[in-house]
Amino acid sequence: MIATPVAADTTTILALGDSLTAGYGLRQSDGLVPQLQEWLIGRGQDVTLINAGVSGDTTAGGLARLEWSLTPEVDAIIVALGGNDFLRGLDPAESRANLAGILQIAATAELEVLLVGIVASGNYGPDFQRDFNAMYPALSQEFSTLLARDFFEGFRAPVAAGAAVADYMQRDGIHPNPAGVALIVEELGPQVEALIARAAAP
Repeated sequence: MIATPVAADTTTILALGDSLTAGYGLRQSDGLVPQLQEWLIGRGQDVTLINAGVSGDTTAGGLARLEWSLTPEVDAIIVALGGNDFLRGLDPAESRANLAGILQIAATAELEVLLVGIVASGNYGPDFQRDFNAMYPALSQEFSTLLARDFFEGFRAPVAAGAAVADYMQRDGIHPNPAGVALIVEELGPQVEALIARAAAP
């Protein structure tokens, strides 16, 4: 991964994720990482986000590539993985172990983390749903990370007000369109600001 040199006081955040992070189906400027960086800079943050999203990636894939993604300038990590584990019906115990491995690497490197969850539906039964949805808050507590429980939380208010979910999704019904990404950024942005504050704390 080629990184651009940044000023010493710039906070550099690695966004480790799957297609939702990578910006699948979108122009580069419309993806999560560019929109989030623009939002943060607009709020006066001196921040650089590195897009480490890989379409189709699972928690196992994220764990396998994290260490070589951690270039020296990285100050903090956003971990947004698990969606493909759910879509494939992978055992939540395996997903949890992989995420724990990721968070342990971050802890060893003394990097602050924002863990971003995916809320599972009941497609694979109530036990799967319970175990999958429980792993994010449990791991966040175990490793003392910041937590965003639902990647798509930003959709809830407009949908409750009468908007259709389809208004914010691409035609595949899985990935957000530019308007959907903007809602996600509005919800995640303040939590990333909290991550920046943690990373800057002595």
